[in-house]
Amino acid sequence: MVTARTRPARWDRALRAYEYWMVSYKRTWRGTIISSFLVPSLFLAAMGLGLGAYVDAGEGRSALGGQTYLQFIAPGLLAATAMQTASFESSYPVMGGWKWFKTYFAMLATPLGVADVLVGHLLFVAFRVLTTCVVYLAVITAFGAVASPWGVLAVVAGLLTGLAVAAPTFAMAVTTDRDTIFSMYFRFAILPMFLFSGAFFPVSQLPVAAQPVAYATPLWHGVHLARMFTLGEPTWWWVAGNVSYLCLWIGVGVWWAARGFRRRLVT
Repeated sequence: MVTARTRPARWDRALRAYEYWMVSYKRTWRGTIISSFLVPSLFLAAMGLGLGAYVDAGEGRSALGGQTYLQFIAPGLLAATAMQTASFESSYPVMGGWKWFKTYFAMLATPLGVADVLVGHLLFVAFRVLTTCVVYLAVITAFGAVASPWGVLAVVAGLLTGLAVAAPTFAMAVTTDRDTIFSMYFRFAILPMFLFSGAFFPVSQLPVAAQPVAYATPLWHGVHLARMFTLGEPTWWWVAGNVSYLCLWIGVGVWWAARGFRRRLVT
């Protein structure tokens, strides 16, 4: 550890830290195309069009409130992809910043403070999530899954979902000493959220005891928010509730991450 400044973040300094991650990303962005864009698009085609044809041919469409299965699953996959992108960018890279590559310590040898380092890296994660959501929205629009101009706000839902997952993941990655925790995290937190938070079927189809758990996840709120916008049927009290809940996750996660960064990086 090194002695470092703990003053509040300033945007000009945080943007310097953000610039580092952007320069690094310029050398590796091609490797993210498959994981961020191609795989979810193929998943959408297989599930939304392939499986969707069988769902729509039966009673599934009426069970989904009259929407096609493609329209149902597309916003769910957008929010789920935002979650997956955020969780990956906030796990190993954060641990690498203090443990393997010492990137954070190099930043702290400059006029940057701990808060600048944290905010700058979170800004980069927000950029990754935002660009992924924008491209994914273009894909689902081309598939005909966006029924309203309100659908553009699904990008905001995806961004909030990503940050709601990223901030607590930052905290976990900077407070744990072993990277083996990430295997458990992806297996027992991210994967169950992906499967059971309403992206593929209504949460009401889960056992009654499991439904409150699904509703408590940030992904369910992101999926619900994105789905209202792509269908063009936003209920504003639901919008306010979903946004507030996601912001609560972001706020608590940033607070937890800031404490972890100070303890890890400051003597």
